[in-house]
Amino acid sequence: MDSGNILFAFAITTAAGLSTAIGGFIAFFSRRQSAGFLSSMLGFSAGVMIYVSMIEIFPKAQDALTADLGDRMGTWVTVLGFFGGIALIAFIDKVVPSEMNPHEITNATTGIDVKQRARLMRMGLLTATAIAIHNFPEGFATFLSTVNDPEVGIPIAIAIGLHNIPEGIAVSVPIFYATGSRRKAFWLTAASGLAEPLGALVGFLVLTTFVSDTLMGMSLAAVAGIMIFISVDELLPSAEEFGKHHIAIYSMVAGMGVMALSLLLMM
Repeated sequence: MDSGNILFAFAITTAAGLSTAIGGFIAFFSRRQSAGFLSSMLGFSAGVMIYVSMIEIFPKAQDALTADLGDRMGTWVTVLGFFGGIALIAFIDKVVPSEMNPHEITNATTGIDVKQRARLMRMGLLTATAIAIHNFPEGFATFLSTVNDPEVGIPIAIAIGLHNIPEGIAVSVPIFYATGSRRKAFWLTAASGLAEPLGALVGFLVLTTFVSDTLMGMSLAAVAGIMIFISVDELLPSAEEFGKHHIAIYSMVAGMGVMALSLLLMM
């Protein structure tokens, strides 16, 4: 493995994770939050993830596995890896209760009672913990994709970073209202994103210990599954919740278009 790629992969994975801190910043210093902008951002992010998963990552996984295992077995393992990634992230969604699940995004500025400080603090900390749990496989996915091909990893990191921003808002607002401390809320929000580079570290240890074409292919197939699940389970429904149906869909198509154009220009 190229040491330069490894360092770059760690860097952009860390940046994607720490984008939760941007959500904390927006929550405190933006006087007016635009639901339409948030909706378009989430839809765009979903478009990037869906396109890059099916057009770039899945075919790369299949190429690696068929070269190592043969056409029939390689194709079967690719499909199993893809649905294995979906099963992993779906299991994480299942075991995290919906009231503390950042993939069940709600308007963080609505219904907050400043008098119930203890309850708000607990909610904020539980949300931060849940985000960390969810961010771990995302960090693993981003790292593996970037090590394999930085041109694919960069848009994935950007897409993950975008959808981490509203999660940061969901953490920072209740903690701020509970403690009255912008600083504490901001740093706890930023800390919740550190699970992304932790996932990257685990990815690095796995690769350096058990690296093989088969493992890389299966990992990439799982990455594609994780990205698709996040897009259809979290990003698109949340985009529609915050905006209108057409805003979400048009933004998704725009994300696909931008991703397609960027890949074409890199050829």
